[in-house]
Amino acid sequence: MHLLVIDARSRDRTVEFARAAGAQVVERDWDGFVNTRRFAASAVATPWTLMIDADEALDDALRDAIVSADGDVDGYVVRRSTYYCGKPLRMWRNEPLLRLFRTGRARLEAHSAAGGSAELHERWVCDGPVNELAGTLLHYSYGDAASYRAKFERYTDLEAGAMRSSPWDVAREWLLVWPRWLRLLFVKGALLDGSRGIEAAYWSARYRYAACRKAR
Repeated sequence: MHLLVIDARSRDRTVEFARAAGAQVVERDWDGFVNTRRFAASAVATPWTLMIDADEALDDALRDAIVSADGDVDGYVVRRSTYYCGKPLRMWRNEPLLRLFRTGRARLEAHSAAGGSAELHERWVCDGPVNELAGTLLHYSYGDAASYRAKFERYTDLEAGAMRSSPWDVAREWLLVWPRWLRLLFVKGALLDGSRGIEAAYWSARYRYAACRKAR
């Protein structure tokens, strides 16, 4: 196993801890989500690539599944659950993501959540055969409501900078906030997570509207 850490000039002790754990560390200026991941993929020298972010971790079942995978496909999908204020939310669980693949056999594509051309919410895509691994990728993205709001504002700013929006677009997205919120509450189960789920669902439902409004 070879550990490769791409560090965008962090100001904490990431580099120190990574090197102490035996990782190869490459420090480089931040130039966007897609470019950074593509650079990381190009630097991998092992037959297989497992790509995770700094706020993600493997549970025991996923770790065991990776070790025991037979390798007769080109990639493996894992299921991710995202935590909000210390708890996994129902509306953000079991998200399928391709994260383990034969080196050089997957490509990265951006998927703007607001309908523009922003290089956000990127996904790995593999044209060859793909299987799924047991276990869960744990995503500790939002330690508190403030961190979620900060990321919300940052991402919608980036989305707005890469899209065009008319007054009709803004009005339409405002009207769609409410059915989206209800879907997250009742279909995706956010209501069962109490006030945390209701709050996160509300802001998630506002995402496209916020980006359109900022683009104006």
